[in-house]
Amino acid sequence: MQMRGGYAVWAMLLLGCSTEDPVQVVEDDAAAADVVTPGPMGDGGSVAQDVGVDAGRDSGAVAVDAGSTVRDVPVVMGDAGVSPTLGGCPLFPPDNLWNRDVSADALHPQSAQIMANIQAHGDNRMLRADFGRNPAYGLPYVIVPESQARVPITYTEYGDESDPGPFPIPLNAPIEGGNDDHVLVLQQGACRLFELYHARRAGSGWAAGSGATFDLRSNRLRPEGWTSTDQAGLAVLPGLIRYDEIQAGVIRHAIRVTFDHTQDAWVHPATHPGGNRDSTAPPMGLRLRLRASYNIAAFRGSARVILEALKRYGLMVADTGYNWYMSGATDTRWNDTELETLRQVPGSAFEVVNTGPFRRR
Repeated sequence: MQMRGGYAVWAMLLLGCSTEDPVQVVEDDAAAADVVTPGPMGDGGSVAQDVGVDAGRDSGAVAVDAGSTVRDVPVVMGDAGVSPTLGGCPLFPPDNLWNRDVSADALHPQSAQIMANIQAHGDNRMLRADFGRNPAYGLPYVIVPESQARVPITYTEYGDESDPGPFPIPLNAPIEGGNDDHVLVLQQGACRLFELYHARRAGSGWAAGSGATFDLRSNRLRPEGWTSTDQAGLAVLPGLIRYDEIQAGVIRHAIRVTFDHTQDAWVHPATHPGGNRDSTAPPMGLRLRLRASYNIAAFRGSARVILEALKRYGLMVADTGYNWYMSGATDTRWNDTELETLRQVPGSAFEVVNTGPFRRR
């Protein structure tokens, strides 16, 4: 498992920046595409990947140890048309694809094939929480005020697909541990999100492999074919499981997930491909949901809140990494006993939702 450095969520300051206009591409028809160089990748305890979807049902539940020391958290059914919020800002509009309730959406016609492909690759076939009480796990983020001073950003890897600085990122912002070194900053007031990948302090500013900024009040996508600080071209923060959501008893958005073997295609809101020429591997942006028939009655606390969300909002493929690793925010309040029960949920309990056409470069 990838080790992640982090601290408790801090409060500070920030200001905005705009994304590029999206560029339409022809939707994929299953024709083979050229192998592409992946953008940032490796979350979920990443391993070495190749440079390089379309998607049945399955039944059965896994019992949870009745003797586990978990506490109950009231599970609240989220209101339709309500955005998740953080720091007084929406995490994208209510109709954004991150926030879409997919519990009643149609299955993808190749759901069974994609699920079989996922389970055939990598060592892990069970759901995993890639975060916990240990602050070395999870992704830290910072909330800053609109007046935060901007600092220069120097790009070292994917500058041609990055948003130009300066960014209002504090010089003492926490950096994710492990291989990806994400920095995530939410700016209050302007409600803009600034994210860096492979970030490190550099003089009076930051150096990073890539950087992206998102208007949290807009559904605007990054340009087609562009990465972000995630391989998929997605924002990272809106897909994290946060402890404040567990306290509220409801998660109102899809959850960020990684898979070992991904296809060189994407589905919106993703804008950048995975890495392999494999027509049944999951593309970036693919949406998976926990089957409605899967019995979660025995799960308690944070695990129950997460599983309810997986039935309504599901998972969104954001990066290439270990199979079934869900991303969460760094927080020392996590109950690891509860999170461990999620490992009893098999990947075969999921199905692929049809949320749009697959696209290629």
